[in-house]
Amino acid sequence: MAQAQDYERVIEGSDRSVASFEHESVPFVKRAQHFLHSNPAAVPLIVLIASILIFGLTIGGRFFSSYTLTLILQQIAIVGMLGAAQTLVILTAGIDLSIGVIMVISSVVMGNVAVSYGLPAPIAVVAGLATGFLCGLLNGFLVAVVKLPPFIVTLGTWNIVMATNFIYSANETIRDADVAATAPLLQLFGINFRVGSAVLTLGVLAMVLLVAILWYVLNHTAWGRHVYAVGDDPEAAKLSGIQTKKVLMAVYAIAGLIAGFAAWVSIGRNGSVSPSAAVTDYNLQAITAAVIGGISLFGGRGSILGTLFGAMIVGVVSMGLNMLGADPQWKVLLTGVLIIGAVAVDQWIRKVSV
Repeated sequence: MAQAQDYERVIEGSDRSVASFEHESVPFVKRAQHFLHSNPAAVPLIVLIASILIFGLTIGGRFFSSYTLTLILQQIAIVGMLGAAQTLVILTAGIDLSIGVIMVISSVVMGNVAVSYGLPAPIAVVAGLATGFLCGLLNGFLVAVVKLPPFIVTLGTWNIVMATNFIYSANETIRDADVAATAPLLQLFGINFRVGSAVLTLGVLAMVLLVAILWYVLNHTAWGRHVYAVGDDPEAAKLSGIQTKKVLMAVYAIAGLIAGFAAWVSIGRNGSVSPSAAVTDYNLQAITAAVIGGISLFGGRGSILGTLFGAMIVGVVSMGLNMLGADPQWKVLLTGVLIIGAVAVDQWIRKVSV
């Protein structure tokens, strides 16, 4: 009996030695590649921490202050929400170039329904959300049912929604005072509160809550797994019984709904409702946040937490350069470097042999 136990211990020790040898024989770079493949949000998190440390050490203690860091969160709230919507679409190997103008026309509808038409603010909010949802549903229908390329579809709807926005609003801005007097509910997400020396807004909380909900849905529900499956290999997903058309239509419709919700948050942040906000390239900013956040443009890979980190990276770089008094073009340059770097890292990670 004792001999048998000794034999088992020798075998177990041998197995551990072999496992240890195999682990040590794998190059560090290869192990890092496997780790990043399994944790797609790790790269943007590392870059975010490095950015905060670099600017903090360069600028000094005032950059590390809770006021500065929470101000960055306030500035990225809208882009973070649009980036979350864009992430859903990119995970299916698609793209939505209209997401920014959908947000703007949704805010214009909210403002006009409440201020110009005099209807109750809750009805105005529902009208704005419905506008975003229907615009997204149109994109989804053209992509999933008509089977047009997402890039072409959303480029077309970008132009259609942009023109409709200016025609419908007559390019007239609804002033802050008019919104506050008629429909203060529209400015709900602009309310701020203090946590110590930090200043947060309800808009920031809405962004964080939205990302948390989407993270749970994508990682812990069947629908979330279907989204990844459709982006990874739509034909294989269809053969496995996934209704790819319904998934695609749902993704674009939800993205439009999120854009409508971002419209409500934007009214709270800006106070007024301006159709001219459509010229701001929210589309590019949302895509930038997603790409820097490690969402693969090839679909099927990435974490929505990475998108939040990506938006924060852009916010940290922008704030840091502003505090240093640097030329604004440096922000554009660094953003371009980060985008190319993120895509290069994604290509490298995708080469991992699972």
